[in-house]
Amino acid sequence: MENLHETDFYAWTQQQTAFLRNHDLEQLDVVNLIEEVEEMGRREKRELESRLEVLLMHLLKWQYQPGLRSRSWQLTIKEQRLRLAKLLNENPSLKSILADYVISAYALAIISAERETGLDTFPETCPYTAEQTLNEEFMPE
Repeated sequence: MENLHETDFYAWTQQQTAFLRNHDLEQLDVVNLIEEVEEMGRREKRELESRLEVLLMHLLKWQYQPGLRSRSWQLTIKEQRLRLAKLLNENPSLKSILADYVISAYALAIISAERETGLDTFPETCPYTAEQTLNEEFMPE
């Protein structure tokens, strides 16, 4: 029997949805459904970390290169905050891990900031709290 999950993922999702809608639970591909649902959760966490990394990198650039501040940096900071707010609004349980993800994303943000700026003077630990990071009024000086 053909494994749609492997050969045509979209068709598999439509098939599984139809099985669920029709309460045809015996036909469900339970093993792959479990894997896909778990992956959906991991994807949300990866998006949280990725957006925090971009935001933190731009906050560092803003703070450590005041002479190069631009509207582009300001808009990137604003955009990432709005996207993070939306992500957290749609996934409120992510708020419980936000502080941990600020820490892990900061390690990546330093690398990105060093690559973009040529500076290597950024603090080893994140100088911003999770609240500051998301606060639309906060801009480090």
